[in-house]
Amino acid sequence: MEQRRFNLIQFLLNNSTVFLFIIIFILFGLSSPRTEAGFPRFWLPENMLNIIKQAAVFAGIIGVGMTFVLLTAGIDLSVGSNMYLSVVVAGLLMRSIGLEIIPALLVSLAVGTLFGALNAFAIVRLKIIPFMTTLATLVIGRGLGTAFTSSQQIDFPERMNAFGQTMVLGVIPMPIVVFVLVVIAAWFILARTQFGRQVYAVGNDIEAAKKAGINTDRTLAMVYIISGFCAGLAGFILASQLGGRVDRSFGETREFDAIAAAVLGGTSLFGGAGNVFGTVLGAVLIQMVGTGLQFNLVNLYLQPMVRAFIIFLAIFFDSLREANLKKMKRRFIRPLEARRADAGD
Repeated sequence: MEQRRFNLIQFLLNNSTVFLFIIIFILFGLSSPRTEAGFPRFWLPENMLNIIKQAAVFAGIIGVGMTFVLLTAGIDLSVGSNMYLSVVVAGLLMRSIGLEIIPALLVSLAVGTLFGALNAFAIVRLKIIPFMTTLATLVIGRGLGTAFTSSQQIDFPERMNAFGQTMVLGVIPMPIVVFVLVVIAAWFILARTQFGRQVYAVGNDIEAAKKAGINTDRTLAMVYIISGFCAGLAGFILASQLGGRVDRSFGETREFDAIAAAVLGGTSLFGGAGNVFGTVLGAVLIQMVGTGLQFNLVNLYLQPMVRAFIIFLAIFFDSLREANLKKMKRRFIRPLEARRADAGD
């Protein structure tokens, strides 16, 4: 009887995001304004599509990159600044030498990847802990972007805005298509490649991974490079969605949304557990809360507090999952005295 109850608790913890998603979806739907036909506006298909699109650009793409980092028990606090710096460099080149959209996108990806490589070098070669490294590069990236723009807003050419409004096949917003491709690629890497298995191994026990012959330094470096690549991509896509305008606040606090999306989706802050599909659900959940608050005309100053509460919930559930997992492991480890008794028999 006790074992069945324990399994139920584990099930609830493992699926906490799904239950939160359903509850929030129902509550905001019932409380939102109605159409003339009496249908909740929050549940309208166009609103759901908009939530997914916003989830992709605000937390989804960088959340996927953050998932790789968290799986190794690391953290990347610099993704917001990386987004800003990457798109600033691309935007300045578009304005100064007339760079077209695709080359500008490649520039943003290159800057983001190099930024991630800088984090990787400091963490792997200089042996600086990820928290301190990425906290420092958060400030450095924001400072460089501000210096390049003299703290002025950048207005991109009109082609940037047109790129952001592109509809693939005439019906699917371009950010959603990009998000889907990123998620599929990340799933394939984590679930179907040797590198993906090494990421989980390093997160579970880095010393055991070293003994198994895994190049842990290379694995750790690659996850920060992947995170940087995703930040560069997310920055460019987000800028195109904002009408091609970027100011100094661009990308601020996005690292917390990315962490919350990944952890809400089941990725452990302690490493070794999680997947990108959970991150997708977490990103959509965060955006759904933001949209629901707007539908219900909640004070704008209170909305950041709600986001902070969501991050708290994500960390709280992750801590419960980790504690419960350790408890399960202890239940199956036999005491030394029992093993000695068996040996004596």
